[in-house]
Amino acid sequence: MLTRRKFLGTTACTVVAARLHLQGQSNARVALSIPKDATGPHIPIDFFGLSYEVQQLADPTFFSAQKSGLIREFKALSSTGVLRLGGNTSEFAYWKPKPDSPEPEHPQVREVVGEPKAHYYAVTPEAVGNLGEFLQATGWNCIYGIGMGTNTPARSAEEAAFVAETLGDRLQYFQIGNEADLFDRHLRDPKTWSAKTYLQEWRALARAIATRVPAARFGMPDVASKVSWLTEIADAWPPVQGAPRVTTLTHHYYFGGPATNPEVNIPNLLKPATMQKVQNTASTASAAASKMNARVRMTEGNTCYRGGKPGVSDVFAAALWSADYSLLLASNDYSGINLHGGTGKSVANSVGGILPGDSLLEAKGETPEEIAAHPHPFYTPIGTFGSDYVLEPVAYGLKFAGSFSGGTLLKTDFSTKLQDAGINATAYAAKLRGGHTSVIILNKDAAADLEVELDFGRDTSGVVQTETLHAPALDSREAHITTSAKTDSLKQGKCFVTVPHATGLRVTLS
Repeated sequence: MLTRRKFLGTTACTVVAARLHLQGQSNARVALSIPKDATGPHIPIDFFGLSYEVQQLADPTFFSAQKSGLIREFKALSSTGVLRLGGNTSEFAYWKPKPDSPEPEHPQVREVVGEPKAHYYAVTPEAVGNLGEFLQATGWNCIYGIGMGTNTPARSAEEAAFVAETLGDRLQYFQIGNEADLFDRHLRDPKTWSAKTYLQEWRALARAIATRVPAARFGMPDVASKVSWLTEIADAWPPVQGAPRVTTLTHHYYFGGPATNPEVNIPNLLKPATMQKVQNTASTASAAASKMNARVRMTEGNTCYRGGKPGVSDVFAAALWSADYSLLLASNDYSGINLHGGTGKSVANSVGGILPGDSLLEAKGETPEEIAAHPHPFYTPIGTFGSDYVLEPVAYGLKFAGSFSGGTLLKTDFSTKLQDAGINATAYAAKLRGGHTSVIILNKDAAADLEVELDFGRDTSGVVQTETLHAPALDSREAHITTSAKTDSLKQGKCFVTVPHATGLRVTLS
């Protein structure tokens, strides 16, 4: 049987020929000058990461040293990433320190479409211990989410103490609560719930944790969409006495949703106006973080909320989106990004029990076998197919942009130049850790190829290597990163490259 992994491997060789056939149909031209000095934000070595539901820990073996296939794909994505555990299901977890520990009483909550049902589950020392071994095997660190919606200060502190001791240096910080700005839908009284009341409750849990773990660091408030909460919290922070150590302000981002929304499509995902909205959010978040002497991290997000949309979230267009989105956040001095995923069951549970994308495919007449060929959830960076794990297209975008990890961005006028050229493309440049200069150009245009003159400076010499992020088409269920076997030398400090439509190109000078 031809497995999906083998299929993707055999198609890689045909892509270059397909791209050459498509080139030259409608070209745009632009000249980009590369600054010599790296004066932009530094991209942390662990900038790129993934987000999973805490409910994955209900299966203590899911994150463990025995999960060789999952470990392989984590390491293929990044050797130094950050795993964030949180999601809607985190609000229905409870700490079970011993096998005979009784399940605590739970408060009454409301059942709302799109939110998880009140199905409680235990997180155990075994699961956390296995998680520690998994992190050690992958080389990744962890942002650990502790529930707020149905938790108590005492239980949160007991769990945090065990997590801190077990994960050690692999623990970046604790995140208390997930999408608290939506608690008024099902977990809190909508008449009284606000950023102010959230902060009061958060402080009670954070102080309990800090009492048991004096060195504890925290991220907050992990809002779904109300980035204005970051501003409100930053403004209210100075009077807080004995405040726990907050290192990171956090928010989520989904381009749109749910899958049944016709506005969630490839053209809208890739259009410049989408990234302008991202920039507006980043400006607000960064301003709030500076008031608290903190950084910003996008801890949960993807293309389409409630599990993604087939034909948008699981195709090559998502790779171009994730590469552009992550580098735009990096240029705004974010500390990192975590794209959400995991198993179909855990994500479905987080949004009420079903994935809307499945309903779309059923309505189109796809068979159960055809539906199973899609990753579940549809947006997951690492798909699960039986016992195999596969990097999905959206993960290839992260991996491609991840070549800048540990580097320092160069401040450029690329956006203006590309906009003036009338093409839907973006570009970023960085000085890498080894001292080499690298440029990533993302041609998101569906039709126009882009011819680029890269000017590194007349007195600059060196050898140019190229790497391509590509697929046969924007809606292809695959993605590839191919390093060219051919190198070229600068001529009077310049080189000329063509970036085919719907393609990413990285040019590195050494």
